[in-house]
Amino acid sequence: MPDRSADSDNHSDNHIHNNHNHSNNDEAEDETPFTISESLVPSPRHQQARTTQTDFDGLLPQDTPLRLAEDLAKGNGGQAWPAGYVLARYLLRRKLGELGGAGAILAVALAMKCRPPPATTSHGPPVVYLTDQAPMLALMQQNILLNGLVEGRQVQACVYDWGAGNRPASIPERPDVVLAADCVYFEPAFPLLLQTLEELLRGEGSVCYFCFKRRRRADMQFLRAARRGFVVGDVGDDPEGEGYARENIFLCVHHQATDTGR
Repeated sequence: MPDRSADSDNHSDNHIHNNHNHSNNDEAEDETPFTISESLVPSPRHQQARTTQTDFDGLLPQDTPLRLAEDLAKGNGGQAWPAGYVLARYLLRRKLGELGGAGAILAVALAMKCRPPPATTSHGPPVVYLTDQAPMLALMQQNILLNGLVEGRQVQACVYDWGAGNRPASIPERPDVVLAADCVYFEPAFPLLLQTLEELLRGEGSVCYFCFKRRRRADMQFLRAARRGFVVGDVGDDPEGEGYARENIFLCVHHQATDTGR
């Protein structure tokens, strides 16, 4: 996926790359749980690398909260963004099966939710596949280890560039669920993102939960383009939906037009 720093549009203070200098030499440890606000989701504003934690208001066990290392040195993909919180909270309330493709806070939170009991000894395929560009690989792996997960078992970090035809061999050919959060931010990348979704949603019954924050009018062009190739519907069963809608955050579900099962 393209680096958010490539987007030259001026955004609001919710979009961090226009007002941070990436001076991350001193790591700061912040043990204060992040909250779901500006009224609902946090706006990323910090400059230094840091580690934060949250149990998503009890959706994860309090004794094993998600810990998230954030570092902007490699680009703005190195920290959590609002739609990731929204989609993580929605899915943590649900019974989850095998998942494919996600962002850092989202994927690690779901891998923790799907963590097998300590007595489990089976070594099946990973539950969650976490993807991003190569500069983000080390940070993804750091967050996997930070939360006591075993890479290659509960979760697998992979390099996957949109539209480049380099789909990782480790990702199942037909993932059950594809998760995409905060992927709509750079209009020239929209065709590449759609091409990648087409590659991932070829399986019968495959579905994509897609969450993004509208920052520009052009962002809605992605949904219009998606509706030409997919069946796109709003997720209507989220009790927090009304709150994040006021923040211009949209949560949708995509599937192939030929799939009538979802």
